[in-house]
Amino acid sequence: MTDSRFRIDPDALEALDDRPVARPRAGAPLDPHRRRFLRGGLGLAAAGFFGAPLAGCAPSAPAPGGRPAIGFTPLARQTDPAFDAVAVPDGYRARAFYAWGDPIRAGAPAWKPGASNDWRDQLEQAGDNHDGMHYFPFPDDPNGHGLLVINHEKVETEYLHPNGPTVRQDADGRRRRPVREVKKELAAHGVSVIEVRRDDDGEWRRVMDSRYNRRISALTPMVLRGPAAGTPGLRTASDPDGRTVIGTFANCALGYTPWGTYLACEENWPNYFVNRDAADHAGRASHARYRVSQGEVSNYYLWETAEPRFDATPDPAAPHGGHVNEPNRFGWVVEIDPFDPDGTPVKRTAMGRLVRECSTPSVAPDGRLAFYFGDDTRGEYVYKFVPAGRYRPDDPAANRHLLDEGTLYVGVFGDGGKGEWRPLVHGQGPLTAENGFHDQADVLINARGAADLVGATTMDRPEWVAVKPGNREVYVSLTNNHKRGQVPDQPVNGANPRSPNLHGQILRWRERDDDPPATRFQWELFLLAGYHRDTDVPDAQKGTIDGDVFSSPDGLWFDPDGRLWIETDYDDAGPDHAAMGTNQLLCADPDTGEVKRFLVGPRGCEITGITGTPDGRALWINVQHPGISFPAGDGHTRPRSATVLIEKNDGGVIGT
Repeated sequence: MTDSRFRIDPDALEALDDRPVARPRAGAPLDPHRRRFLRGGLGLAAAGFFGAPLAGCAPSAPAPGGRPAIGFTPLARQTDPAFDAVAVPDGYRARAFYAWGDPIRAGAPAWKPGASNDWRDQLEQAGDNHDGMHYFPFPDDPNGHGLLVINHEKVETEYLHPNGPTVRQDADGRRRRPVREVKKELAAHGVSVIEVRRDDDGEWRRVMDSRYNRRISALTPMVLRGPAAGTPGLRTASDPDGRTVIGTFANCALGYTPWGTYLACEENWPNYFVNRDAADHAGRASHARYRVSQGEVSNYYLWETAEPRFDATPDPAAPHGGHVNEPNRFGWVVEIDPFDPDGTPVKRTAMGRLVRECSTPSVAPDGRLAFYFGDDTRGEYVYKFVPAGRYRPDDPAANRHLLDEGTLYVGVFGDGGKGEWRPLVHGQGPLTAENGFHDQADVLINARGAADLVGATTMDRPEWVAVKPGNREVYVSLTNNHKRGQVPDQPVNGANPRSPNLHGQILRWRERDDDPPATRFQWELFLLAGYHRDTDVPDAQKGTIDGDVFSSPDGLWFDPDGRLWIETDYDDAGPDHAAMGTNQLLCADPDTGEVKRFLVGPRGCEITGITGTPDGRALWINVQHPGISFPAGDGHTRPRSATVLIEKNDGGVIGT
């Protein structure tokens, strides 16, 4: 039978937020094409980060070429409850490009409208819930030929299986799942790599026979590297060495590197595990502080009933406690080389274990770097990682494991716009054995607990981070937090000024001397999302937006000309957001703060994942979990998450 309780109740999930918490790739030589990319791709992958540095925290400098033009006629909010399409302004066109179930390569199984494909088929098809993505250009034709890498965050179980999920209730009251369904769900998570090309007729198409086309899933073997790899906290009965892990999942936003690799970020991984030993859970910081499930509604998929490694309940009779450490092997940055289809993905433990939203790079002219992260939970923190070495564009071997050594920092957003990055380093300040941190591996595995002790600023669901071309100004979306000011550890403060915060805000800062590794910065509120100030709503729902209103900013991305694109994620049928219409893509001028609505999505979806060609003439976004029948739009076909291609009818730059 199908258990209706398997469908997640959002209110129940919100209640769980209120629970108290204890605060390789082998050394094979690169092929000649890969070497050309590494030498020639710097200006394509990271050109926006190499503008001349500006002094201190002066007002934003214009992007190269002057202020970005925003010339389209904005759309109205879409409040039709039956709206089942993507709408863009006059002069633009949008089409579904790569949807859940599409074959990954020539000869792979086609998607069946009744969702009768099995897990083996799903391993050869697009995963579900498309999220963060990035376009990697080929140097010989950067604006017409590249690899598109796409995260698949989660699955919609009611659509993934022909009759929804099957859940058996045993005599002991335990719910169980069939192996065939769990394997299909594992296969539908992860990452897609697809080759794309603009043909002679001007149309973008997938290259179906490409050697680069690849699915990476929750069943793909990966390597653990960095300070925590091989340490006791990462060892399990199935991996006593603590250096090999199966799969990645809950991949939400992303990052990329100037040396041409993709960074998949593991976000809501705690929902996939269970520890039913209440006493052990409470005393195990790596479970309690991250809210690993205890068998409640937050345990989305019941995978442990078919895949034992997801049962993190300790087994004293098994080596290394059985699978009790398996959750510690998730929450990392996963580095993937899209140009090496046989390469093994690498989890980089030096960057810390979080419920990580993104890993956005900032690169100084001399090759020093920082990567910024949001930890997407109410009351969590903003982080950055500074590698110990420098990026060397002419020395690929030096960059290969650059993410294995460095310093993890957490942000303090103080009064008067003064900010500080505090290091999370074993032996410094309170991060000692007396407080449960016996070495740097402990700090990295429980980065949240370390951040608690050094006094980081609790934030309103920090999500995507974007770095502005030209001056390396950093923007972060804080999506919302209805508990702000309602719980003791989340007081109202300058960076999070509303109680309750139903609509979120975007914050920005400048590192001292625009230096990515700096430990001091100056911050300010870019905008408060919500309704216009003259709208008849409670003050807590009013924002500071100049232009088109929106709620709950999530995805952020700067195009090559310096326009800031903002994606939203809210309940478009809920009482606080229904008047906002369906979720949206907006375009903002970072100098004036003006915001224009560029796209509205189908009912029930989230708009997420955004990338484009270096010339700004092709843009891809993702429509995640649409609620009616998108992209078919016929009212009865199963809805499918999809990557959408957007172009201007005249072939011009998008946004102008």
